[in-house]
Amino acid sequence: MKTSDETVMRGVQPAVVEVEEDESTRERVARAILEDGPSTAVELGERLTLTPAAIRRHLGVLTEQGHIEPREQRVRGQRGRGRPAKVFALTDRGRRNFHQAYDELALQALRQLVRAAGPTAVNALAAQRVADVEQAFHRIREEQPTATASEVLAQALNTDGYVASVKPAQMGEQLCQHHCPVAHVAEEFPELCEAETQLFSRLLGSHVQRLATIAHGDGICTTNIPLFSPQELATGGHSRGLDSQDPNRKAN
Repeated sequence: MKTSDETVMRGVQPAVVEVEEDESTRERVARAILEDGPSTAVELGERLTLTPAAIRRHLGVLTEQGHIEPREQRVRGQRGRGRPAKVFALTDRGRRNFHQAYDELALQALRQLVRAAGPTAVNALAAQRVADVEQAFHRIREEQPTATASEVLAQALNTDGYVASVKPAQMGEQLCQHHCPVAHVAEEFPELCEAETQLFSRLLGSHVQRLATIAHGDGICTTNIPLFSPQELATGGHSRGLDSQDPNRKAN
């Protein structure tokens, strides 16, 4: 029987390669959930071109590791017949595998700050944090003058650790943040989310509304960017479109 290093490597290498490939695929599955939000096994399999058996196996391992968890799919409006589809969402542990800027130490520091300087100190800190996003927004807008304001904002958020994208909505657009590097802190200190919302409204020149946040347990932070302001809706909206509000913003 051959016992040379070469023979041993021949026996071990395929197994090592298979393990590495499985880990790489599971990372792709987790990232797909991060970028697109809670998803069904069918959606993930189609998105990643994986067989039903393969996607079930990887979802099972990620669930056992505590990186994802099954949830009942949220249905807006009237629910159809039958059992609702099960979706898989990232857990806090799963999110920590991606960029996570704050931890328990940051929470302890903020609690101490509130005790020493009062709750308004958090507002000042939140404003300082979003200033980096605002600076990136203006820089990117100069570099990409033809991009829409919402597209520029998504890029600016990505420079600060978010996984942001923009998609059309029925009466405007939706800014989706698939990852929040301050989710743990914002859960206890909502001032961080409020400062972001105010920044979005100021940069986009539009009243915006937060529909969902990761800090509150949702899969994605979703901000609605309406086509018309509340005042315009009250008066019928006239015929003004997004282009007249922002020359660099595209109408849907």
